[in-house]
Amino acid sequence: MCGIVGYVGMKSAAPLILEGLRRLEYRGYDSAGVAILNDNRIITRKKAGKIDDGLARLLGLQPAPGTIGIGHTRWATHGAPTDDNSHPHFDQSGRIAMVHNGVIENYDRLKARMKDHTFRSATDTEVLAHLIGIHYERLKQEAGGSELPLLTRAVTEALREVIGTYGIAVACADQPGLLVGARRGSPLIVGIGNDEHFLASDALAIAAHTRQVVYLNDYDVVTLQRERFQVANLGADTARVQITRLEIDPEAAEKGTYPHFMLKEIFEQPRAVENALRGRINHDEATANFGGLNMTLAELRAVDRIVMPACGTSWHAALVGEHLFEEFAQIPTEVEYASEFRYRNAPLEKNTLVLVITQSGETADTLAGLRESRRRGHKVLSVCNVVGSTIAREADGGIYLHAGPEIGVASTKAFTSQVTVLTLFALLLGRIRTLAASRAMQVIRSLEALPKQLESVLKQNDEIKRIALKYAAAEDFFFLGRQYNFPVALEGALKLKEISYIHAEGYPAAEMKHGPIAMIDEKTPSIFVMPDDALYDKNVSNLEEIKARKGPIIAITTEGNTELAAKVNDILYLPRTQDPLFPLLAALPLQLLAYHIAVARGCDVDKPRNLAKSVTVE
Repeated sequence: MCGIVGYVGMKSAAPLILEGLRRLEYRGYDSAGVAILNDNRIITRKKAGKIDDGLARLLGLQPAPGTIGIGHTRWATHGAPTDDNSHPHFDQSGRIAMVHNGVIENYDRLKARMKDHTFRSATDTEVLAHLIGIHYERLKQEAGGSELPLLTRAVTEALREVIGTYGIAVACADQPGLLVGARRGSPLIVGIGNDEHFLASDALAIAAHTRQVVYLNDYDVVTLQRERFQVANLGADTARVQITRLEIDPEAAEKGTYPHFMLKEIFEQPRAVENALRGRINHDEATANFGGLNMTLAELRAVDRIVMPACGTSWHAALVGEHLFEEFAQIPTEVEYASEFRYRNAPLEKNTLVLVITQSGETADTLAGLRESRRRGHKVLSVCNVVGSTIAREADGGIYLHAGPEIGVASTKAFTSQVTVLTLFALLLGRIRTLAASRAMQVIRSLEALPKQLESVLKQNDEIKRIALKYAAAEDFFFLGRQYNFPVALEGALKLKEISYIHAEGYPAAEMKHGPIAMIDEKTPSIFVMPDDALYDKNVSNLEEIKARKGPIIAITTEGNTELAAKVNDILYLPRTQDPLFPLLAALPLQLLAYHIAVARGCDVDKPRNLAKSVTVE
């Protein structure tokens, strides 16, 4: 959730770290700080607020020279977003500095043992820094050699006492030639350069400087020096180290000419869907091909139940997938909140396939559900966007989205890419069962038409903005849909909540009369997602119930509908497509409505309050 960057080499560390933190600010933007080693002392600069408003300005006024350092951009867990609670934090001596992503669950018990220590923050991180310092001082006094540097040994000993999750980077003024990193449950990557090494919680931070990386595993502890790095593991005699080549284009993480990342990523969706489809359609057999499932057709045919743990936007994509798997493949499917699934003792039959959905591949609750499912012996596949992420590596197999970096905190192109990939997977499962080739080809042709159709939807941006400005002052919204379009109604409500802070709820349209319709008045708009499908007339009836109570209505329907405009206040028309694919088209106007409303209300759409992109803490 927070962002970590470390550097050891021959270049000036502070500018490199600051550049990396800017790329990671979407992971946390409550505060930021750096610690730079210089002549056996540590220079610290840290400030609450966004990087350019705080840390960057501070470094401009008070430079921090040195070629080794660590940096952090914070999303607050323990302690308010203040200067004192900003990272880095120090041990009691002030000679050891540390940045941390995660939660130390037993920090209060550890802190209670340190009665003679002075703490300057309300964070759990500072307690771990003090614990490392305690072990460092103890190990200095003990005789006996070790191949590992003293700081590495102190970090290792301290982490054996920790309960919780962590991705950490540690520097010591007494050992100016090295950095130490460690991870459990929070991502950390080593970047390999020429006479330099990097440490980062996200490859985006270092992709401009190296393409050779090592994804650390849980319980790994890495020692970085200018000319070498060494990885040990707390739970094993040897660590598994694999050097991987990054395929990230750092320019893809730039806004370009767009005012916000969110708008850029909304407009990238035609290409993202195209990339999700590329090379995966088999016209001859009217099916889909995937290279990374690591399951035979016989194993897939034996699946008699699918369970999909996910969170947030991914959960909404999974709800669309539930309809797809049950319609195309006749497989009973359930969608679970990953945060609940991990603690339930849910009965899973032998032939249950667990399919986890995640953009980042690091979501803590989803990862825990994956591990519990594998522990029980179930096959686990992942749908994931980030190559090399923990979930992608730990699943038995999976499907990458290839959507490119998603920087805006409110997910957009990941949702449409996830739904696209789930449609292809449902086709594959259906074709090895009872789905007719003719029906499959109808869906395939509609999938192939999607990129151009999405482009045509984006051309309505000006009209969508006009509607958004008309309702930007509203304080409550309802988003309504049926069947495939109920999940996209939920997603539309979430987008509006996330970036504009307007209260919004998504419901199946028919559920309004079972309670929520009490909230309807002339100040509460309802957005209906209602294509010309089998439930269109039912949607019209639900719409009339709201209209009778003077509720403003925005309708999203299919091109060629000639009757609906007279019944609603505003209307948007989308291209005709197969019913299961309409959510892919409807997602875009809902995203743009939320975007333009948020901008009109003066909100920071890329960095909405209280949110971070990748939730790696529970």
